[in-house]
Amino acid sequence: MKEPVYKRILLKLSGEALAGKQGTGINTATITQIAQDVAEAYKAGVQIGLVIGGGNIYRGVAASAEGMDRASADYMGMLATCINALALQDALEKQGVPTRVQTAIEMAEIAEPYIRRKAIRHLEKGRIVIFGAGTGNPFFTTDTAASLRAMEINAQVIMKATKVDGIYDKDPAKHADAKKFDKISYIDVLNRGLQVMDSTAISMCMDNKLPIITFDLTQPGNILKAVQGEIIGTLVH
Repeated sequence: MKEPVYKRILLKLSGEALAGKQGTGINTATITQIAQDVAEAYKAGVQIGLVIGGGNIYRGVAASAEGMDRASADYMGMLATCINALALQDALEKQGVPTRVQTAIEMAEIAEPYIRRKAIRHLEKGRIVIFGAGTGNPFFTTDTAASLRAMEINAQVIMKATKVDGIYDKDPAKHADAKKFDKISYIDVLNRGLQVMDSTAISMCMDNKLPIITFDLTQPGNILKAVQGEIIGTLVH
C-alpha cells in the first residue's frame, strides 16, 4: 500500500452525506459505507479528526430564514451534529476503529467536552476524534468549526467530502458547460463567491496557509486516494 502523503487530516462531512438518497435522517447503508472509507484511510496510518454537519436533521440557517431566532436555531443545529457524531462513532467502531466524540457544548453523559490537548493525545494514541456541536457558538457554521479544529490539532489539510467531484465555476447540476478547477487559490474562491466552504472558513485557511481538498464522497475509496496524494477533486491553496 502507498504511504499516505498526509499524516494528520481534518475530514469535514456534511450532515446530508449521511442521509443518502432519502435526503433526511441517517441512512444505515450510507453511514456504513462512509465508515468503511474512513477506516480504510485510518488503517493506512493516518490520524483523523472529523467534523460533521447536521443538515440531514436540522438546518439552523433555514429555520432562521423562516423567522426563528438565529441563535436558538443554530443551537438546535449544533445538537443535530451531536446526533450525527454518535451515529458515526457507532458505525466506525463496528469497523474496528477506536473513536472518541468531543463536543463544544458539554454533555458529559454521551461525549467528552472539547479539550484541545486531549484531542491531540487521542490522535497520537490512534483514535479517530469526532468533533460535535460545531464551535459551540451560534452564527458560525460547521465549515468554520472544521477550519478552527484543523488548526488547533495541527492538521496538514482539510478534506471536504461532498456529493460533487470538486469545485466548478458554476453549479454543474444546473449548467452543462460548468468548468471544474483542479487547483484554485483561496482569494479566487472568495472573489468568485464559490460555495466550497463559507467565507469565514476560507479566510481562516488562507490566513494560516491550510490547504483544502474537496472531493466526491460517494465514490468508495476516495478518502484513501486523497490521503495518498492522488489528484482527485480540487485543491484550494
